[in-house]
Amino acid sequence: MSDTVEIFTDGACKGNPGPGGWGALLVCKGVEKELWGGESTTTNNRMELTAAIRGLQELKRGCSVLLVTDSEYVMKGINEWMVNWKKRGWKTAAKQPVKNADLWQQLDEQVNRHEVKWQWVRGHNGHPGNERADDLANRGVDEVRGMRQA
Repeated sequence: MSDTVEIFTDGACKGNPGPGGWGALLVCKGVEKELWGGESTTTNNRMELTAAIRGLQELKRGCSVLLVTDSEYVMKGINEWMVNWKKRGWKTAAKQPVKNADLWQQLDEQVNRHEVKWQWVRGHNGHPGNERADDLANRGVDEVRGMRQA
């Protein structure tokens, strides 16, 4: 795994559920790529997961990745919960289906393609990469709501 890529991700939702957006900023060797999108009816957690998935999917070959998120849900899921969900067949400790299992499974598939280090940052706290990802996520929301053209 040669190239090191930084991926800054964020999700946004206006209403929960409601129209939502996701954003990912990829940085490698000083080159930046912005990704964003949205869904008309979704949740903030689904958008946070989608941002991470889409950022990792964009990488065409295995990379060393620093993935920066402000989502405690994504951080806890990837670092604490997922190993047991997989052992239990994507069920919680209470034997209930894992929420957003479809996206957690996609994220797991993408993480396995790369060497990923996860970093949490406090959202809306002036972190440049996180602020850019937030802007992209909001662009995704605006496009879904028909308020901004691509």
